[in-house]
Amino acid sequence: MERPAPRPLLPLLAGLWLLAAAAARADVPLEACCADGHRTATQHRDCSLPYASESQECRMVREQCCHSQLEELHCATGINLANEQDGCVVPAANGSLEAVFVKRCCHCCLLGRAAQAQGQSCEYNLMVGYQCGLVFRACCVKGQEAPDVAPADNGHLQDPAKLTEAEEEQEDPYLNDRCRGGGPCKQQCRDTGEEVVCSCFVGYQLLADGVSCEDVNECITGTHSCRLGESCVNTVGSFRCQRDSSCGTGYELTEDNDCKDIDECESGIHNCLPDFICQNTLGSFRCRPKLQCKSGFIQDALGNCIDINECLSLSSTCPLGHTCINTEGSYACQKNVPNCGRGYHLNEEGTRCVDVDECSPPSEPCGPGHLCVNSPGSFRCECKAGFYFDGISRTCVDINECRRYSGRLCSHKCENTLGSFHCSCSAGFRLAPDGRSCEDVNECSSSPCSQECANVYGSFQCYCRRGFQLSDADGATCEDIDECALPTGGHICSYRCINFPGSFQCSCPPTGYRLAPNGRNCQDIDECVTGIHNCSINETCFNIQGSFRCLAFECPENYRRSADTRCERLPCHENQECHALPLRITYYHLSFPTNIRVPAVVFRMGPSSSVPGDSMQLAITGGNDEGFFTTRKVNPHSGVVALTKPVPEPRDLLLTVKMDLYRHGTVSSFVAKLFIFVSAEL
Repeated sequence: MERPAPRPLLPLLAGLWLLAAAAARADVPLEACCADGHRTATQHRDCSLPYASESQECRMVREQCCHSQLEELHCATGINLANEQDGCVVPAANGSLEAVFVKRCCHCCLLGRAAQAQGQSCEYNLMVGYQCGLVFRACCVKGQEAPDVAPADNGHLQDPAKLTEAEEEQEDPYLNDRCRGGGPCKQQCRDTGEEVVCSCFVGYQLLADGVSCEDVNECITGTHSCRLGESCVNTVGSFRCQRDSSCGTGYELTEDNDCKDIDECESGIHNCLPDFICQNTLGSFRCRPKLQCKSGFIQDALGNCIDINECLSLSSTCPLGHTCINTEGSYACQKNVPNCGRGYHLNEEGTRCVDVDECSPPSEPCGPGHLCVNSPGSFRCECKAGFYFDGISRTCVDINECRRYSGRLCSHKCENTLGSFHCSCSAGFRLAPDGRSCEDVNECSSSPCSQECANVYGSFQCYCRRGFQLSDADGATCEDIDECALPTGGHICSYRCINFPGSFQCSCPPTGYRLAPNGRNCQDIDECVTGIHNCSINETCFNIQGSFRCLAFECPENYRRSADTRCERLPCHENQECHALPLRITYYHLSFPTNIRVPAVVFRMGPSSSVPGDSMQLAITGGNDEGFFTTRKVNPHSGVVALTKPVPEPRDLLLTVKMDLYRHGTVSSFVAKLFIFVSAEL
């Protein structure tokens, strides 16, 4: 019977201490934490995934159990390599953690198998380590059990019952652990002997099924340890504290989420000049000059010594009744003299203040022509009409009546004058006798317009008779409108426009047209209807735009005329060349001007009656040397001839169009002779 690979043990001293420390906390299920670590190692083969847990102990237990399970899985892979390949070629990258564990357990298993093959004891040597010793012993014992039949000393088969007893003596009890490989638990598993107990890592809680674990959101439950100014961010199995605001200039964020001052002087990121010494401060630094100034001076930012103005200090530097005067490096105190107020000055002895007579000649503080009245310490002004006394400049200032009484003095324009105002009128008006109102001027009385004049309030308007327009130069002279030269002049007359003063006249080509009743359009004269053509009795008159054509045709050989414009083929009998001729030749007459829009369909051709299964081909066989026309198939039994590019000038064209009709396995040809008359556009 094949036994499972042994489970190596790791000396998890730190994990055992955590288990002992956490045992006192009844609210932390450490078994579930360990089960989560086992499941993470089994499912993801990676223990670096983030842990989300309220308890630091649970996160540590989960991590240790994950690594333990991961090492067991790698070790089992190494044992399988030794059993299957008899070698230790590790597929993982050299130097990886997985490769180290796989290779170590593979070598230990090979050593155990080699000891068994050489008949040595399966008790491991403690020099190779505890974990390697377990693998050594398991592979050695398994090698002894490999042969199905072993020879006995007396040459007979051994008793199976004795072999079973020997197996039980050599079997490792650790191989029967029900939590081996994680057991049924998702995170931590513990086999008590009587039952298997599942538990979760720190940051997880056991679900109702007793096996699965779910993440605990410390940010919602309030079990996080984030401080004021920090936000809690939940992670899988744990949480982290994120600072709400930056530290600002001069500080840096530490691993503990605290702000630490940056010593610019020590780090060398200051900008102090060579003559200055850098002195660190909280959030900044100072540049202290090396040179010291003498008393009465202070150093500026560039290290220069500048004078201190002692008179600007808060404390009084001079006694009462004295004035402080700053000097270079010091100051002086000067005794105060009497200071007279405005309107007074010291007497000749300099002992008292006397009144200043501001009104004494030749001064005129109120302005020329205004009365000045002196008073103690001041004066007052009696201003003339149209002026007022300005308390700031203390003089008589003109009153701007136009601004003060805006819109109430003059009906049109108000112009201020010194001491008064003057009214004026806009163009087209004159000042009324009252000097303020404005009355309209009748400009038409002087005949300013060349034709018609209409007086309007404040102005006049010139008008022109029909067929004339006002000149842009003076707005009064009437000029003839050249209707033929207007942007729409080409549309006034269909052929030619003749201008004359005040009007215009339309004309038509000398032959083939006459002027329509509306006096603008030209109508074609149908010479064939009016009988003014010169066609012979054997010719047919065909009217075209502006002219006519005399048409006559004869049926070719082997054809007879069946209508005015149609020739039918005579019976062929035994003439084989006759069968290749068209069955019918029909003559058509078309007319259109040179300015026809292209592309335009000018002719449609097809059988008079269609039969299911019919098909036809249409082609131009003559008269299309310049490529004005083309054919297009509309449906299986119909096609058209289209004008694809304009004909630049009037001309007569003869176009031969052939239609091949395929019906019941035979081909019949029909020809249309198109007489196309292209006339000039008007």
